Amino acid sequence: MKKQDITFGIHAVEAVLKHSPERVIEMWVQAGRDDQRLASLLQMAAEYGISVQKAARKVLDDKSDSGQHQGVLARVKAVKQLNDNDLFSLVEKTEMPFFLILDGVTDPHNLGACLRNADAAGVHGVIVPRDNSVGLTPTVSKVACGAAEVVPLFQVTNLARTMKSLQEKGVWIVGAAGEADSDLYKTDLKGPLAIAMGAEDKGLRRLTRESCDSIASIPMAGSVSSLNVSVATGICLFEAVRQRLG
Repeated sequence: MKKQDITFGIHAVEAVLKHSPERVIEMWVQAGRDDQRLASLLQMAAEYGISVQKAARKVLDDKSDSGQHQGVLARVKAVKQLNDNDLFSLVEKTEMPFFLILDGVTDPHNLGACLRNADAAGVHGVIVPRDNSVGLTPTVSKVACGAAEVVPLFQVTNLARTMKSLQEKGVWIVGAAGEADSDLYKTDLKGPLAIAMGAEDKGLRRLTRESCDSIASIPMAGSVSSLNVSVATGICLFEAVRQRLG
């Protein structure tokens, strides 16, 4: 397991400073950049006694492997990788669990956007298979805009087995698939729930699909046959939120 990670982007670095400042080893900010958003981060770093170095933009580009760092980057202690045991422990102590299952999402931008959706919808955790799925990379954290710090990401060894265990604990699992006959908006999404979304290009794998209690589709009025997984995830999660608030 990695001992250290790189986090970059204003929202991502701010989230680490707010929620787990003890993880921050050191920070770099772009030399010559002076704005209010960075100033507030520097103030937080000073309060926690975190070392801050100024560096040229090219240095930050190289350290982050990205030009999207917004002038700030932090070296942090790697977050603990959560597994099945952590997931089931959370289920046991959560009155009305609400989870998102992502089956084989390999694009870090999509996972980051899904984490952001999950945070906004009040999801208790996101479940992904350990293999054939992207984990918490610096790009995921950047795109998630801080959600990666507050939404638990459970990386499980056998997704179908984990789904069966969730069902045994009373969690109803609804899978999303474009060809399903059942309409998302007519599907009961109240109660202990997990929504399962498929990969960017292939959708739910056969075994994952067969492990769901029901399958639903998002009604599509136009000529486009499918939606980006993060967009579809947002639609499904917030339909569940609408029903659960009703």
